[in-house]
Amino acid sequence: FILMSGGEAGSGGRRKKTILANACEAVLGALFADAGYEVARTVVHDNWAPQLGELEDAAPDAKSVLQEWAQAKQLPLPSYMEIAREGPDHAPQFTAEVQVEGVEPQRGEGTSKRQAEQEAAAAMLVREGVWAPPADD
Repeated sequence: FILMSGGEAGSGGRRKKTILANACEAVLGALFADAGYEVARTVVHDNWAPQLGELEDAAPDAKSVLQEWAQAKQLPLPSYMEIAREGPDHAPQFTAEVQVEGVEPQRGEGTSKRQAEQEAAAAMLVREGVWAPPADD
């Protein structure tokens, strides 16, 4: 059970991954602080061991891959800038730009800043030949 405002609950807050992840982190952190590492480890293992195996197979996100690529090339870390925010408050559209020294900046769009940054990072990775463009379905 997560206590949240009616507005947040009404806008799908109970299904938002960031809210669920933050709540889970808070519970596990409190368990660790109160009962110690072994108890927290046992709770994680007993409740999430199968899902943790699935995470190892999950593809990394574009921002993480871009950061690793820049580090491997001994370049400064990518920086992200919000270029535009358009649309109504309930349905915004963001444009973000990613910059890496010595590489042409790339832009991405999304319904959140994070999504726009991910799209910009993916565009840079595709342009630099690190990732293949997504296949059309």
